[in-house]
Amino acid sequence: MGGSYKVAVIGGGTAGLVTARELQREGHHVTVFEKADRVGGTWLYNPRVETDPLGLDPSREIVHSSLYKSLRVNVPRLTMSFSDYPFEKKEGGDPRPFPGHEEVLRFLEDFARDFGLMELIRFRHEVVRVELADEVSHEWVVESRTRETESKWESKEEVFEAVVICNGNFTEPKVAEFPGRDSWPGLQMHSHNYRTPEQFENKIVVLIGNGPSAVDILKEISPLAKQVHQAVRTPGFHSIKGDNYDNVWQHSMIECADKDGKVVFQDGTIVDADVIIHCTGYKYHYPFLKSNGIVTVDDNRVGPLYKHVFAPSLAPWLSFVGLNYKVGIFRAMELQAKWVAKVLSGTVELPSQESMVSSVEELYSKMEKAGLPKHHTHNLQNDEAEYVGWLAAQLNIRLPERWEERTLFSTIVKGIIQSGGNYRDTWDADKWIQEIDSCH
Repeated sequence: MGGSYKVAVIGGGTAGLVTARELQREGHHVTVFEKADRVGGTWLYNPRVETDPLGLDPSREIVHSSLYKSLRVNVPRLTMSFSDYPFEKKEGGDPRPFPGHEEVLRFLEDFARDFGLMELIRFRHEVVRVELADEVSHEWVVESRTRETESKWESKEEVFEAVVICNGNFTEPKVAEFPGRDSWPGLQMHSHNYRTPEQFENKIVVLIGNGPSAVDILKEISPLAKQVHQAVRTPGFHSIKGDNYDNVWQHSMIECADKDGKVVFQDGTIVDADVIIHCTGYKYHYPFLKSNGIVTVDDNRVGPLYKHVFAPSLAPWLSFVGLNYKVGIFRAMELQAKWVAKVLSGTVELPSQESMVSSVEELYSKMEKAGLPKHHTHNLQNDEAEYVGWLAAQLNIRLPERWEERTLFSTIVKGIIQSGGNYRDTWDADKWIQEIDSCH
């Protein structure tokens, strides 16, 4: 192993772009397949929503992006930089430390242009099959299709020596399960299909979840809605009035939903609701990957994967970049991309297959002993510093001093401590980052 390979990158979002750059830097021949007509992935806002607002119909036309129109980043822009390409304020752009999604897209478009990545990308090419063709020569067949007319598609098969999957994690909705969900008569939708708040005017809305999208959507719809009832998973939670809102209540999770439109919460509250919004996250989804069962998705655990990147028995010819969450994702993606590129070129070596399998089993065993469910496998909230430090060590990269203070969890906690829940508008994040940097 080692040398220059023909590599397919699936996806032209953040992960795909930084992966393409690192592969190109190592001398590989890169082709990026992107379904849309622009780069950006999940940061490419699309006002359209899916025909099935809950996202359960497998025959629906998929809308890739999950952005709502008002979305802003929830970490300071400078923590979304690449090591040699900072996410700085630019003339005519959004100058806020926590800018809107349009500014992130502009940053990614500039990144792709400045590093000459646009010529590597095949736009409007949807990948429908990635399949190992020859285990000895590690050749992969990548089948893609392009729409010739409204009713006609053209398919094409190509052979690559390696494939990196970077298609994002925010497209296939995961919905809440509760008795009566499928027969409840009101409107149900996933936050994936939320764009603007107008349709909730004078409605009684039940909102499931307490993550960033749930909090943002609650703030946006509550001035228009008649009532908003937020269901949270905290054990033993009792109904309380929402802070700073006259028409918002928080409850424990939904016990059941009735055919007459009523929603019953576990705390005993009953609400005659018009809408249920599922702000309940997403599923890892690779319908195009045909690996003979070697790589599977089980309760949102993609595996087995060594350090969330390489499938041991297929390494290094199949890899994933950007699976993790609750992590400073731009930095993690960049380090993962560098690792993949350098392993393929032979600059960095992987352990033996047996050692990689053992490492994966050790992680699974550790999670089981700690009582962590499988769907937390790629959550790095408590392990970001260790994981990022490990990747940097593999690459012989020296991280800046005090870099741990910029982990995702530390950054958000710092902002909330200093400025409360409205930290994006009141916290001087730029000053805080400058203070850290001045200590180097």
